[in-house]
Amino acid sequence: MIELTAKTIVLDLDDTLYLERDFARSGYAAVGRSLSRLVDPEQFATVCFELLAIGHRGDIFDRALDYFGIEGDERDIPAMVRTYRGHEPDIALCDDVPAFLERFSAKRTALISDGPEAMQAAKVRALGLDSRIDHIILTGQWEGDFGKPHPRAFREVAERSGHAPEELVYIADNASKDFLAPNEMGWLTIQVVRPGRVHNSSPPTPDHAARLSLTSLKELKPA
Repeated sequence: MIELTAKTIVLDLDDTLYLERDFARSGYAAVGRSLSRLVDPEQFATVCFELLAIGHRGDIFDRALDYFGIEGDERDIPAMVRTYRGHEPDIALCDDVPAFLERFSAKRTALISDGPEAMQAAKVRALGLDSRIDHIILTGQWEGDFGKPHPRAFREVAERSGHAPEELVYIADNASKDFLAPNEMGWLTIQVVRPGRVHNSSPPTPDHAARLSLTSLKELKPA
């Protein structure tokens, strides 16, 4: 077990507290239902998820429509994206998360997450985190490019906490963007490497790498 002396525990959302692939599966099902006059909803969702599993990202809906031979005016990708982002997700916290939050309930907690604000807020509600996290920052609320690795959200958390840099920790999954700013600010950074996570990229520079790495939040306890 790793003992954390930090006074404020700051968390990422996607692939840290729940598996992002579960949101994708839920979103594909919602889009499939919206296309039920054209395709079998379950088959559509399955095709989309299989495309995700083999590494496709930005072109999944295009490829799925190709697979089902949907052309012309029925090929409304923007509407599908709105459905995907706007649906109420069927997702759950990873098994180790509830006990982790209970163990650290005496600490201040915060959450920093990128993505469209409404979509991320729906995830927070579905997971019941709005009542369990002290301070939630969804960077999509701000006009401009303030998603990670931009330090704005981390600075806000630090200012609100009133704690020194060595008293803050950021726990996240994506080494391409999550850890650069808190590393530069002197925080402890911990990468959670979950099986089934969407992003498997290596840190592009040593400064992007987390200070510690683990596979489960069960490995952490308060000092």
